[in-house]
Amino acid sequence: MASYLIANYNVNNSEGYGAYVAAVGPTIVAHGGKILVAGTGSTTVEGNPGGVTVVLEFPTREALQDWYDSPEYQEIIHMRTDNTDGAMVFADEFVMPG
Repeated sequence: MASYLIANYNVNNSEGYGAYVAAVGPTIVAHGGKILVAGTGSTTVEGNPGGVTVVLEFPTREALQDWYDSPEYQEIIHMRTDNTDGAMVFADEFVMPG
């Protein structure tokens, strides 16, 4: 079952965040992930979300957690957390009850 990372945040330091954007892609791909949404093109229809929305898809929750916990991601995570404010969640694919 697929698992998703969904993040929404504001960038407080464009230069520092730019280094993260340049470094994160290969770490995602190396763990079987796909970048489905990443950027500032979202349209707010309710609430007060941040300016950047990210949706990543991984084949399983384990693959997503392995990526997040991996040494290569942990080495760069501070580039995001030090330069943004917002929220991130992991969510599993919905399966209609039979």
